[in-house]
Amino acid sequence: MRDVYEYAVIRVVPRVERGELINAGVLLYCQPRGYLCARVELDEPRLRALDARTDVAAVRHALDAYRLSCTEDAGPLAAESPGSRFRWLTAPRSTVVQTGPVHAGLTADPEAELEHLMSRLVRTA
Repeated sequence: MRDVYEYAVIRVVPRVERGELINAGVLLYCQPRGYLCARVELDEPRLRALDARTDVAAVRHALDAYRLSCTEDAGPLAAESPGSRFRWLTAPRSTVVQTGPVHAGLTADPEAELEHLMSRLVRTA
């Protein structure tokens, strides 16, 4: 049985005014299975190629916040449902770390789908 899932790419836009970005993670939500997870992998050399002055530590901290927001230790978001957290995390932002548009698909295994999306959309090798 396959269920509907939604996902958004987590991207880093070191200079928002230029609009250049790299994909650094994927946020996946599958409501029928109560699944919400963010996986992140920062390719620091690619990021520095866009802007050598990027505060990499701050970017890593912001990326980690996406990951932590999907766990039971989500701080202020812990009381929110997974769906509410997904909507909050995917709300449009004009910040260095942001999500792209939300897309949908069908999956029998959200964890495997997240890994597939990471390989297809984030990893370069």
